[in-house]
Formats: sequence, structure tokens, C-alpha cells
Amino acid sequence: MENLYVIKIGGNIVDDPTLLTSCLQAFAQVKGHAILIHGGGKLATSLATSMGVEQKMVDGRRITDEATLKIVTMVYAGYINKNIVAQLQAKGVDAIGLTGADGNLIKAHQRINAGIDFGFVGDIDTINTDLLIELLSKNRRLVIAPITHDGKGQLLNTNADTIAQSIATALSGTYQVHLIYGFEKEGVLMEIQDPSSIVLRMDRPLYDSLKAQKIIVDGMIPKLDNAFKALEHGVQSVIIGKAEKMNELINGTAGTTIQL
Repeated sequence: MENLYVIKIGGNIVDDPTLLTSCLQAFAQVKGHAILIHGGGKLATSLATSMGVEQKMVDGRRITDEATLKIVTMVYAGYINKNIVAQLQAKGVDAIGLTGADGNLIKAHQRINAGIDFGFVGDIDTINTDLLIELLSKNRRLVIAPITHDGKGQLLNTNADTIAQSIATALSGTYQVHLIYGFEKEGVLMEIQDPSSIVLRMDRPLYDSLKAQKIIVDGMIPKLDNAFKALEHGVQSVIIGKAEKMNELINGTAGTTIQL
């Protein structure tokens, strides 16, 4: 089977033009098929604040009311997605920007949680693998924004880490899929401000222990939850590390390697 790299970059990369340029340069040089999923960054939050729309986060996940949904759709699916696509085109990469609504790519349902009302947040039901395979077969690079739909006309804000995992898992029967979570840190760190405290290999018992000790918190929790789920469902490898070291992450010489 051919290799496919499913690469997710976080909001902190999107926010920093220098880091984003470096990451996209590495993405452009990936050998084989590649899909890029991006987060939202601070732009949506700052725009919401300027409009007086309060933002709430629970365990690294944004609560999305109607006003926030409009903002994140404009920012994620609009400016950020098309800015990335334009930069890739400038590097000679034939990229296409998509949301989950385009081509019925990602169908989801509104999250039901007895304890927390997440608003217009979507949990994924299906991935249109036929569409992805068709586009990849034409040597297109795909850039996917974290907006999905429910098939009834409702857009939903969906965690980008989960989208990356779901796409990687869905395509694991067709490609040798390598999932990479790129962000601003060297990898999973024991001390958040100390780059040298990187955990080189992370298994489930260590993860559970570090989470219980509050060493792993916030947005790293859904990232690692998705990493383990991907490995359990056929993805070949998962690495978390510094986005601008994408070449080293692909080669397995940087970041934290997740293992069962």
C-alpha cells in the first residue's frame, strides 16, 4: 500500500506566520500522499472578543453557541483555510481546501452530553473515503478545516484532532497511514516550559498516570485520546511534535511516538 501522511497543525502554528511558513514548506516536501488538517488559533477568539461574544473551553474543547459558530466558520473555513491553500500553491503544491460539508466529506451529529451543553459541536459519524481517495489519486494535497455538517443543513464545529484521527482511521484500509500532530512544542513534555523534558515514547499506562498527576491537561488530552484510538483502529504510526520539524517527524527522529 502507498504511504499517506495525515498531518494536523494546531492553532498556535496558524497564529505564527514564521512557524506556519516553515511547517508548510515541510508539508510541501512530503513524499507520497498527504492531508493537512488545521486548527483555528487565536483569530476566532480575538474576533469573538471584539464582538462581545464570550468564549468558553472545557478540556481543550470550545463550547460553540450560534454566534460563535458563525465566527469559527468564517475564520476556519474562510481566511485560515484559504490562506494555507494559497501559500501551498505558491510552493508549487496543488492544494484544495475543504470543510466537512464539501462533497459530504464529514457528516456529524450535534454532541449530546448530560453534564455540559457544548452547543453546535459535532461528533463525527461518517467520512467520505471515496472522495478523499479520488482526490488523492489525482495527486492533490488536501487542506481540511474543522467544520462539519449534519446532513440537515446545520454546520458544526468539530475538534481538529478528532477529524485527523477519523480521516486517518477511515483510510487505514487503503493506505499505510501515518498520523502526525504538529504543534509548537517538541512533543509531550513533563515540564511544559522545558523542551528537554520530552517524553520520547508514550503508552497508555504512562498517559493515564500523567493525566492523573495533571501533567497532561487541556488540549493535549483530546490529542492523546485520538492518538491511541488511531493506533487501535489500524493507523501505522502516530507522532506528536514540533510542526516545523515535519521532516524529522515523518522520519521518526523527533517528537513523541505514541504506542499501544
